[in-house]
Amino acid sequence: MRVLIACLWLATVSLAADISLPIFLWPSGAPGEKGDIGEETHTPGKNQVAGKPFDQLANVTKPTITVYHPPKEKDTGAAVVVFPGGSYQILAVDMEGIEACQWLNSIGISGVLLRYRVPARTGRPRYAAPLEDAQRALGMVRAHAEEWHLDAKRIGILGFSAGGHLGAMLNNNFEKRVYDSLDGSDRLSCRPDFTLLIYPAYLTERGDPSGKLAPEVNVTANTPQTFLVQAEDDPVRVENSLFYYLALKNAKVPAEMHLFATGGHGYGLRPIDSPVATWPQHAERWLKTIRAVGTRGR
Repeated sequence: MRVLIACLWLATVSLAADISLPIFLWPSGAPGEKGDIGEETHTPGKNQVAGKPFDQLANVTKPTITVYHPPKEKDTGAAVVVFPGGSYQILAVDMEGIEACQWLNSIGISGVLLRYRVPARTGRPRYAAPLEDAQRALGMVRAHAEEWHLDAKRIGILGFSAGGHLGAMLNNNFEKRVYDSLDGSDRLSCRPDFTLLIYPAYLTERGDPSGKLAPEVNVTANTPQTFLVQAEDDPVRVENSLFYYLALKNAKVPAEMHLFATGGHGYGLRPIDSPVATWPQHAERWLKTIRAVGTRGR
């Protein structure tokens, strides 16, 4: 039965009609890069999820976005920029990137896979370079919305694990670019219209048993509406979602949170043997509720 479910799931998400070539974010080189990271590597991971390994992309110095368009008959005009996880050391580029874009395509949303810079740069906060990439990516998607047949007012983000932390950082750092402006893309808003954070990491302060939010996570009334998922047995600690949700509630930001008793960490959208694997169905309903999907909003 589990094999059948997995096959049906793969058939459902393999609907992408059009995939762009990778688009470099920084034509003349990313800010602050010193050329000391080494060659980019792409290797299969040792661990498996749902009977399948996941690819690990490392030493990313030239970040890119790749646009996955849904079939025209399903296209709603909405888009979601996807931030894979990987502890800010690698990117789980297939399980939390490509497969996420394929799922988005299956519900009529264009997926935009961001390959942001990893590993964390020495002497900088681990999220600093990735936040530059995330801000730049959102601006570029908005700048190309008409060309890519997207609705510029329905551009969200989806982040997993460390990518969930990056999503939260972008959610609360969009009023000003953290790098010197390059072109018209950087004059457009990089605020997501909606956000999905799946088993987010690093949102609570290290070593604080109370679960207080990390000092760099500053939720305000302008933080985008958010969907959260986590399992109570997640070794990254469910308090990451709990306390972020509480901060959203206190700021009167619309939010929906789903907690599951089991599921662990790092499952992406794969059909693991746990109710947490149903989160994409809940997410799709939420996206319809907030009118991020549905008829084309033009």
